[in-house]
Amino acid sequence: LSLRKAKTPRRPGQKKPSNIEKDPVGVYCRIRPLGAEDEECCVEMISSATIQLHAPDGLKANRNGEFKETQYSFKKVFGINTNQIELFEDVAKPLIEDLIHCKNGLLFTYGVTGSGKTFTMTGSPGEGGLLPRSLDILFNTIGPFQAKRFVFKPDEKNGMEIQGQVDALLERQKRDSQQSVPKTPSSRQKADPEFADMISSEEARKFENVDEDCCYSVFVSYIEIYNNYIYDLLEDAQFDPIRPNVLRCIYSRHKLFFRAPQSKILREDQNHNMYVAGCTEVEVKSTEEAFEVFWKGQKKRRIANTELNRESSRSHSVFTVKLAQAPLDADGDHILQDKNQVNVSQLCLVDLAGSERTSRTRAEGSRLREAGNINQSLMTLRTCMEVLRENQICGTNKMVPYRDSKVTHLFKNYFDGEGKVRMIVCVNPKADDYDETMLVLRFAEVTQEVEVARPIDRPICGLAAGRRHRNRAFKDELLPSLPNFELVDPADDQSLPRLIEILERRHRVRQMMAQQYDQTANTLKSMFQQFDGQINAKETFLHAQRCKLSEKEKVILSQKTELERLEKKSKTLEYKVDILQKTTDMYEQDKRSLRQELETRDQRLQRELTDRKRMEQRMQGMVTDTKFKWEKECTGLPVHPMHRRSHSAGGEKWVDHKPSSNLDLDTVMQPILPNAIKVSTPNEKALSKCQKYVLRHQELASDGEIETKLIKGNVFKTRGGGQAVQFTDIETLKHECPTASSRKRGSGSGDGAAHMEDIENRVS
Repeated sequence: LSLRKAKTPRRPGQKKPSNIEKDPVGVYCRIRPLGAEDEECCVEMISSATIQLHAPDGLKANRNGEFKETQYSFKKVFGINTNQIELFEDVAKPLIEDLIHCKNGLLFTYGVTGSGKTFTMTGSPGEGGLLPRSLDILFNTIGPFQAKRFVFKPDEKNGMEIQGQVDALLERQKRDSQQSVPKTPSSRQKADPEFADMISSEEARKFENVDEDCCYSVFVSYIEIYNNYIYDLLEDAQFDPIRPNVLRCIYSRHKLFFRAPQSKILREDQNHNMYVAGCTEVEVKSTEEAFEVFWKGQKKRRIANTELNRESSRSHSVFTVKLAQAPLDADGDHILQDKNQVNVSQLCLVDLAGSERTSRTRAEGSRLREAGNINQSLMTLRTCMEVLRENQICGTNKMVPYRDSKVTHLFKNYFDGEGKVRMIVCVNPKADDYDETMLVLRFAEVTQEVEVARPIDRPICGLAAGRRHRNRAFKDELLPSLPNFELVDPADDQSLPRLIEILERRHRVRQMMAQQYDQTANTLKSMFQQFDGQINAKETFLHAQRCKLSEKEKVILSQKTELERLEKKSKTLEYKVDILQKTTDMYEQDKRSLRQELETRDQRLQRELTDRKRMEQRMQGMVTDTKFKWEKECTGLPVHPMHRRSHSAGGEKWVDHKPSSNLDLDTVMQPILPNAIKVSTPNEKALSKCQKYVLRHQELASDGEIETKLIKGNVFKTRGGGQAVQFTDIETLKHECPTASSRKRGSGSGDGAAHMEDIENRVS
């Protein structure tokens, strides 16, 4: 049978919906008793959720008494009289229940050196801590439903594989022959008597809501993070006879040399979960086996004697409990061979090393380096919590520095993914730890404001419940088991008849089962025949319905075609309407522009008409003045037959523009310009030499006579270097017949032209 990979319930690498529910990190506080009655206390329990921290008297005196009492609130505070059972019930028990229901969890202890973290996590003989009690309630709950060894098998990529019964049996036989699988003790005594009776048999507890139709298997691993390096505490030491200079320990009288353990690296699996590559995972089947594996690794953990603690942990320890579960098949006999129905959940129990000040511990050499790495990793943990809190409260997207420490990098998925995170802040109330305790409590307040995505319930499968119970009842009641006995006396006349009776009973049960099977088969056969008839009738009905449906589809298709045609026509009309609308808009715009232009021209014409009337009035006055002057000259001086001199003739030079179409009228009314340049067409050269300009214009008057107009103007230079003319005056000369003029006089005409005719007659 081929191996089948299991899936994990957490998928932090995938994009989570924005409306996912979150819960804050649960932070609890535990106060340990004072070491001596005469020690000064700086912590006071105010209520079940609040403590008060006040500075000791000596510190107030040294710092001018500037310290004030400070209160800190938590989810729950456990006082000095709290026992291990009460702490487990409130903190760790819900995490074990979530573990059984395919949900992940993280529980870690945090505090100053000597504040009781290891005691809270591990406990002591007779007072088991959170870890042994968690294992005990887990195995008490899933004990009857555990799968056989090696049915579940960890791979090397943080996944879980499930193999068939044959492969599991072969591997069990191979391990049994090598005698590498620890035997399950029949009692609650561990291999090391120092840790015997960690939990009394009276305290055995379990959950009642476990899914009995599943098979379970538990795997444990134990690592430590020392000087920011990860070491596997369950890895067996390897013999190295070639390199004795790298000794770590010497066993037995033969002085066998063993290599120092190699550090492990962190990797990311296909679901973006962090895991320790190459870490040993041991399958355990009982609480005793799990205890034995735990103490095996606990003996390898690094501890040292310091000024503050006789057995101070010099590393962070992580004990991981991984639970693999898969449902039974429909018969309730074997595990369902479906890799999509296998779930893996895990719970990490972390005992962090205590924060300490080297000035108090007086650490030197390797102890000093250990303290520096411990404080640095705890500082990174504080920084990550502060950045997470800021991102969630303020909506920022700052990068969380998980990679700055192996501790934070390993637990990255618990804060970015889903699950439950619980922290127990252990506090030593003695006055000497005031400064360190204040920093720890401040960090705890920040941590409980960080929120983690709430785990989602995942159903195992859709099979009917009670499969295991039905299978067990069938085996126990219908097929009684054969008794175990030996025939040692030939005269024994009771064992064989009893065996014969049991065999006959089993035979009768088998016959009854065969009859029931035949009856059930016949019933099923008749039901199948009935179903076949119903299916044939249904098929006939469906065929008729399909024919009707095809006809309706044809009608719908034709209607759809007509609808498409109408839609196209509608779109075409809409397009034409759009074009017409645009054309109308263009015409309206042109109309408005033309109307504006027409109004502008009307205004211009009105101005020109006004200017023309003003010019005519001005010219009329000039003609009147000229008439009076001529009358005066004609009456006072003798008249000689000569051309008249223009009123504008003076000392300026003139350009006399006389078109070639003008007629030469040799009369006294023809003006003479003495300083004039005569041209038939205007040119630039003539204009540049003169200051005045006159244009002779002839036209027929209304009475048929020739009328000459002298249009005069000033010549000036333009900015571009050319010449321009500005017209300033108009003189009108009119040639009339004497007889016509006498008739006009007789008719009483009083304009200036009649007077000019009289003058002309007298001159002639």
